[in-house]
Amino acid sequence: MSSFQDLDVYRRASELFPRIYRMVRSWPKDDQRELGSQLIRAANSIHANIAEGWSKSVADFKRYTGTSLGSCDEVQSHLTDAYNVGFTEKKLYEDLRKEYEIVGKQLNKLKQNWK
Repeated sequence: MSSFQDLDVYRRASELFPRIYRMVRSWPKDDQRELGSQLIRAANSIHANIAEGWSKSVADFKRYTGTSLGSCDEVQSHLTDAYNVGFTEKKLYEDLRKEYEIVGKQLNKLKQNWK
């Protein structure tokens, strides 16, 4: 691999981000600033930390990957909150949760196997 962009987990997370962004921007303004802002920042953090850690040492890259994993878990928590308060439809919630579960598994595997 010659670039962080070659990583499937990077591509998947960066392709999911616009879906999160558009979903949040459809919410009422006050809710965009509260829960929405946290959700957008967490979703953006996943692929941004992969990119930032790419050129670092193996230990640092694993640390950045761990940060990405924490952000992925945060996204899933915020998605559940958004669904529970009625900001998103069940199908979109389930689709996004499933995708972020895959991202989490990919991040775990990447962190464990990176050398």
